[in-house]
Amino acid sequence: MEEVSVVGRQLNLNGDAISASQGEVGPAEISSWPLLRTGDLMEFVPGMVATQHSGSGKANQYFLRGFNLDHGTDFATFVEGMPVNLRSHGHGQGYTDLNFVIPEMVQRLRYRKGPYYADVGDFSSAGSAHFFLAEELDQGIAELSLGERGYRRGVVANTLGSGSNDLLLALEWQVYDGPWSDISEDVNKLNLLGKYSLDLAGGRAQFTLMSYENQWNSPDQIPERAVAQGIIDPFGSLDTSLGGDTHRYSLSGGWSGAVAGGELSLSGYAIDYDFTLWSNFTYALERPDKGDQFQQRDDRRIYGFELAHQWQREAASWRLGIQGQRDDIDQVGLYQTRERAVLGTVREDRVVEDSLGIFAVNEIQWSDTLRSYVGLRYDIYDFNVNAALEANSGRRSDGRPSLKASLAWRPLPVSEFYLSYGQGLHSNDARGTVIQVDPLTGEAVDAVDPLVASRGFELGARHFVTDQLHATVALWQLDLDSELLFVGDAGNTEASRPSERRGVEVGFYWFASEQISGELEVSYTDGRFADPDPAGVEIPGAIPLVASAALNYNAGDGWFASLHLRHFSAYPLIEDGGVQSGGSSLVNLRVGREFAAWRLQLDLLNALDSKDRDVEYFYPSRLAGESSDGAEDIHYHIFEPRALRASLRYSF
Repeated sequence: MEEVSVVGRQLNLNGDAISASQGEVGPAEISSWPLLRTGDLMEFVPGMVATQHSGSGKANQYFLRGFNLDHGTDFATFVEGMPVNLRSHGHGQGYTDLNFVIPEMVQRLRYRKGPYYADVGDFSSAGSAHFFLAEELDQGIAELSLGERGYRRGVVANTLGSGSNDLLLALEWQVYDGPWSDISEDVNKLNLLGKYSLDLAGGRAQFTLMSYENQWNSPDQIPERAVAQGIIDPFGSLDTSLGGDTHRYSLSGGWSGAVAGGELSLSGYAIDYDFTLWSNFTYALERPDKGDQFQQRDDRRIYGFELAHQWQREAASWRLGIQGQRDDIDQVGLYQTRERAVLGTVREDRVVEDSLGIFAVNEIQWSDTLRSYVGLRYDIYDFNVNAALEANSGRRSDGRPSLKASLAWRPLPVSEFYLSYGQGLHSNDARGTVIQVDPLTGEAVDAVDPLVASRGFELGARHFVTDQLHATVALWQLDLDSELLFVGDAGNTEASRPSERRGVEVGFYWFASEQISGELEVSYTDGRFADPDPAGVEIPGAIPLVASAALNYNAGDGWFASLHLRHFSAYPLIEDGGVQSGGSSLVNLRVGREFAAWRLQLDLLNALDSKDRDVEYFYPSRLAGESSDGAEDIHYHIFEPRALRASLRYSF
């Protein structure tokens, strides 16, 4: 009999999942969606919004379950077992830049929303995503893409070897000028990938080498009043010398196989990372004579490992694991600059941050219809900061246990219901855990808690009606002891008030035939600060409504097409709700034809040429001629206009 492997949205997770908020996306779905940026891969997570407030080389802004996740805080992301979130980062806690991933090489995406999973610790209160890269390709590919506004991209990939030994090699190169009226993004991105997979010692091993380099100029967010006064147009910039330069080199490896009556898996990684970013959010508010531009630096090495063992005994299974990570940060700094030239140092630090996480999971099949999941986790952190300002040097440690538990009830073969609870956490920036003096003002400040707790609940259901129709629904609540909010005048984040969020999510997945499939996902969230305050209880950046829909068509004779719609509603920009964003809708289209070894594809991005906005903030800034106090205003980054991109692929 022919063996058929089902992966992605069509996979039946009844009897396996522990919540309605987890799922998988396979290569067929990933390759069908037109992507403006690599970070758009995160939008395969239901309810996730990936936007941008700066240049293409910078990490995306993410929104999920009423969180403005900034660049990744409270959502943990992994590629090949390596953490993507960067803690104590120069630009923002949990900084998550996916530009080092080649989308064509992603074999599978596993997402799990909520803090219900014991094998994930830091940054996972809202959820987590794991990207797994392919071991081999069915065919080698060589693809060239051309588009408007200087867009050029090339991808070459192939597998050498066969059977038990496979060497996957891939290269991605991209340049892009962008649609901006007074700045060329001048993106110059290069990705290299080598993955060697082999049978070893009765198991399977992989070794992965990745290299990413990028340079770009940044069209940052702009104030509404500058456009209204005719100083710039919606695609203009007030500081044309912004941008960034980064690299990420990594070596990772892993092995899994049968050991001691169970399954043993072990992995490790080493990452070399460097990042320089020039930003200017307030223009001339702090330094009227020289401008408010600043540089953020991050130069670090990251080392980590994971060891886990799982075994089955009749109706019960156990999994024990340990995870360790060290961030050896040679330099994390903030500097005053003008046209990228350093004028002064605000702060400069050397940081060593260590963590160790231990987890245990027990799953029991109590009957044909009832399963349980219980997980315990303990995380311990050590922060060691050596600051240029001696008063801000210091060492601090903290640890926190977490309990995770779920019940899954399957009264019918097609339906499963879940009750889930989890305690989670996120770590705060190491510098904030030992700070004593504000380096800019010299005033005394209070240090923040090293670890911030969260608690989540969920009642959900998953319905695998037929092979053609699946549906999920989840009612959830998530409480945090402290928020991390964007501070516009500094371009960073700070700890603030406790919060509570609750919401409902539904998803419908339709596989009408081998030719037609579609999906609809809708998420609604009510988010509030949990304590009373005259400022108000609205959470800035908490999007109430997110909806997405996709329709895919494959005629079977070579023709294929897809449509993807994403909408998010207006959301509060200040705590009393008196200033709101405008919300946005975006439509992307793809159509193409395969013939023999060739494939021609056309992507129409922002097909309706929407003038909506990627992201909006409200804070004070100062333009030329304004009073020293400046003016509070909405600052925004507009959608890129409609763009046509053509790709020609040869398979060999």
